[in-house]
This record gives sequence, C-alpha cells and structure tokens, in this order.
Amino acid sequence: MRRVAKLSAACIATAALALTATACGSTSSEDDSSSSASAGSGKGGIKIGLAYDVGGRGDRSFNDSAARGADKAEKEFSGSIKELTAKSSDTEADREQRLTDLADAGYNPIVAVGFSYATSVDKVAAKYPKVSFGLIDSVATAKNVDSITFTEEQGSYLAGVAAALKTKKDHVGFIGGVDTPLIKKFAAGYVQGVKDTKSSVKVDVQYLTHGSDLSGFASPDKGKEAASGQLDNGADVIYAAAGSSGNGAIEAVSGVKGAWAIGVDSDQYSIPGLSKYKNSILTSMVKNVDVGVYDFVKSVHDDKPLTGNQIYSLAKGGVGLATSGGFIDDIQPQLDAAKKKIVDGTVKVKTS
Repeated sequence: MRRVAKLSAACIATAALALTATACGSTSSEDDSSSSASAGSGKGGIKIGLAYDVGGRGDRSFNDSAARGADKAEKEFSGSIKELTAKSSDTEADREQRLTDLADAGYNPIVAVGFSYATSVDKVAAKYPKVSFGLIDSVATAKNVDSITFTEEQGSYLAGVAAALKTKKDHVGFIGGVDTPLIKKFAAGYVQGVKDTKSSVKVDVQYLTHGSDLSGFASPDKGKEAASGQLDNGADVIYAAAGSSGNGAIEAVSGVKGAWAIGVDSDQYSIPGLSKYKNSILTSMVKNVDVGVYDFVKSVHDDKPLTGNQIYSLAKGGVGLATSGGFIDDIQPQLDAAKKKIVDGTVKVKTS
C-alpha cells in the first residue's frame, strides 16, 4: 500500500519557511528524520520527492506520466513519496522554495517535473550537492542533476501522419497549452508530419496562453473552447499538447460525429477519467516520462546516480503513438514507414 497522505505544502515546510510555501501535495507518513538528505536509500527505503508542474497528479497527461514512474520505483524499492504541485501563478522564488523544502525534508532523489523548474533546479542543486535532482524537459548545468529530455517533435510527426491519413475534410488542428519552445516542438513535428503525408491538408495552430502565463496547461475550459472553434472552422482531427487543458479539447471533439482527438504524453484512451470520450481518441503521442523518472530513481537507489542529459528518442522508445482502441491499425504500415525514415535519418524533423 502506498504510504502517502495528502496535506498542504505549508504543513511540510519548516516554521521558518511556512510563509513562502505555496503548493499543495502529499507527503510520506514516515518521519523525515529516518533518512538523511545525502542518502538515496537506507533502512527506511528510498525517499522520492516530486515537484509537479501545474495540474499535478491527476492531470491525466504529463504529470501523471511522471507519477507512474515514481510509483513504480516506490513500490519496487520499498520507498515513499512526497508530492508538491505548482500553481500557474508561481514565481521563481516559489519553485526554488518547493525544491528546497523537499531537500530540507531529506528527500533524495528530487524530481522537478517540467521545464519551468530549469532555473530553480540549478540554483537549489548547487546548494545541496549530495542530493540528486532530476529535471524533465530542460537541460540543467549543475553537476548533480539528471536532465530527462525527449524528442517530442518525432512523436508529434507520427501524430501528424496519422491526422493526415484520417482527416476526411483535409483540415486538422493543433492546440498548444503555452507558446513555449517546448510546445512549439510538438507543433513543428505535427505540422511537418501532416504536410509530408498530404501537402493539401490545412493545419490550424493555436496556443491557449502566452509568455509566462502557464495557466494554459491547466484550463480544460480553454482547451474545450479552442477545440470547439477549430471544429467549427472545419477541422476534424485535433491534437492538443496542453496538459490537463487537453482534456477539454478531447471533450469537445467527442461531441462531433466523425471527428478525432489525438491525446498527448499518456495513453489517454486508457485513462479512466477520460473513458467516456475514448471512442473519439484516435491515438496519443505517448511521451514516456515514467520511464525517465524510473530510470533516474533506480540509478540513485543503486548508488550510481545518472547525471548529464538523457535523451529519450523515437529510436529508443522514448516517444511514439499509442495503439489502444485499434483506430490506427489500418494505417500502421504508413506509420511504421514514417518511423523508419526518422530513425534512419532519411527524415529530419524540425523543432520549430
């Protein structure tokens, strides 16, 4: 049974830090003093700290994928997990504090889930050289950080191929949560995949928020509104790379006969919370964050912590398309051919 209980971040912070702790999450029921900050494992089992991006566990997408990797490691290594979740209004100081709280509480390794933690991870990691930090979707410079990155553009290219082969209106759409360089990788790969497959297909590209406003990753209502607009404009396949906002896009698509949604990060056809929409989910561009998180935690447990940049590519199974539902079975030969071209270098997928 998982030894995790929900409570606010203020409760896990020290009294001196309580005023600056802003996130909500969960913490182990074990005494934090049972494991030192410099020990990855011990008699009490490995203590895993997770600092989620906005949306947190339960977003049915990106954060949930990270959670699955931590859950697997927790069970396999008799560990415990403490979880803290970002807010869209977070400042850099909030992110630094969240990581500091986990380090002070003796959690090691600590996984920062999302590119927004890049700067804070470097700062906090330098202060805790004996703690191993993992950073997803960005590359850190600190020596005690494992950067876990993915070739999102390659998986999104395959999503574009699928969209081009399945559209009946020669019109598809892309919805990004925020117009960051990372999300633009998803868009670039998708558009290229569509156009390389069928150049006449129109592609609508839209972002929910811009700049430092990260609410686009946690606003299902905005995702639903954007998808409804694209459907009204004639699109019949919509790919959303927008965290939990994508759940709203899937809901909108499910209400239109003959339209398809393409999920992201997790196999969204198989997510219980989206089960009533699953027959409208053509496929999902699966980004195996769980694998990256598990590999990192295992390395710390084995006293051989990974550092540097671990790149999870299409060739290595880091990204790909889910086949749940069987909706892409008829186009699998074309998808396999496209994958082969990417893996052997015949096709270079753009990142912007």
